[in-house]
Amino acid sequence: MMRITETVKQLIIINILFFVGTLIVGEPAQKILALHFPLNSEFKIWQPLTYMFMHGGIMHILFNMMGLWMFGSLLENVWGAKKFIFFYLSCGIGAALLHIGINYISFYQGLSILQDNGFEKAEVLRLLAEGKYNREWENLLSPAQFSDFMGAYLTPTVGASGAIYGILVAFAFIVPNAELMLLFLPIPIKAKYFVPGLLAIDLFLGLKGQAIFGGGDGIAHFAHLGGALIGFIMMWYWNKNQFNNNRWN
Repeated sequence: MMRITETVKQLIIINILFFVGTLIVGEPAQKILALHFPLNSEFKIWQPLTYMFMHGGIMHILFNMMGLWMFGSLLENVWGAKKFIFFYLSCGIGAALLHIGINYISFYQGLSILQDNGFEKAEVLRLLAEGKYNREWENLLSPAQFSDFMGAYLTPTVGASGAIYGILVAFAFIVPNAELMLLFLPIPIKAKYFVPGLLAIDLFLGLKGQAIFGGGDGIAHFAHLGGALIGFIMMWYWNKNQFNNNRWN
C-alpha cells in the first residue's frame, strides 16, 4: 500500500477539520462554503473552491479521502507537492464550473417553459429565493424537468469527488496497467480500462438522473465528469509538451 505523502496528508486533515467544523456549526457553514447556484442569493465567489472541502456525511468523506490517499500519494511522489496541489485544485474547480454549467442549462430550460406559459422571470426567482414554488409548475414541467429545475437553484453541492476523479484520470495516464477493483465487484481491472468505464457509468447516470444503487440521485455526476475532463486535458497537454516529466518541489 502506498505510503501517504505530506501534501495528501495535509489535504485529508483539512477535509476532516472542515467536516467536523460543519458538524459543530451546522447550516451556516453549508450556506457559506457549499457550492450554490449563481442566481441563488447564497452563492459566494469563493464557493467553487471551498465546496471541495465540504462533505455530506461520514461515508462521503471516507470514500473521497480513501481515494485521495490511494491515488494522490503516487501522483505527489511523481510530481512533487506544488504540481500535485495545482492539479488537484484545478480539477476541483473545473468540476464546479461544469456542474454550474449543466445546472444553468437545466434551470433555463425549465424557466423558458414557465415563461412561455405566462410566468414572469422575476416572480419565479422571487418564489425560489423564498424556498417556495407555484404548484402549477408541476403541471407545466415533466417530473424530470421539475426536479432538475428546482434542484439546480436550491440544492448546494459539496465534496472532493470532482478533484478525485481528476486524480483517477492522472493515475490511469501514469500507471495504465495498475489493477483496480470496485468494492462491490472484486475483479481486478487495469486502470486504463477501469477509469474510462467508471466515467461512462457516470455519464450514463448523469444523463438518466439516477444513482448506481437506485432510488433518488443526489450525486453530482457532471461534477465528477468535469474534474475528469480537466484532469484529462492537463495530462494530455503535459504529456504532449513533456511537461509531465518536470517536478514542482
